Amino acid sequence: MENPKGKSPKDSAVETRYLLMPHQANPHGTAFGGAIVAWIDMVAAMAAQRHCGKEVVTAAIDSLVFKEPIRIGDQVVLKASINYVGRSSMEVGVQVIREDPYGGNRVIATTAHLTFVALDENKRPTAVPPILPETEQEKKRHENAKLRVKARKELLKKMG
Repeated sequence: MENPKGKSPKDSAVETRYLLMPHQANPHGTAFGGAIVAWIDMVAAMAAQRHCGKEVVTAAIDSLVFKEPIRIGDQVVLKASINYVGRSSMEVGVQVIREDPYGGNRVIATTAHLTFVALDENKRPTAVPPILPETEQEKKRHENAKLRVKARKELLKKMG
């Protein structure tokens, strides 16, 4: 296979928005974590698909941090972008932003890092295009992702 041309993170970035409804909340009026995780997985998968142009599967949710509650009626903005690319895997970073629909106040409610694997037509892992970070923020996310990938591999080796 020829060496695929690289892409910048902005080429595959995804942003979407939801409204937190009562059926997605607990008795305290805040979001069920599982509802937020489902949205995170969905938006991250879309970014991974856009990057590689292939079917992808979630290999891991590497980190998930709930920082602030999201309440019924809040608008929820999810932003996903590719941070790092291996041979067939991609790390996708997701920010979940809680937005007050009346005042417009925005706060980062949740952050996550997920790993996806690209699949070929036989459902086997396949090579993906390299990532070409351009902005300072993209370069920083890429360097941080390299540290996470290295730490994850070292941990698995120690456990294994």
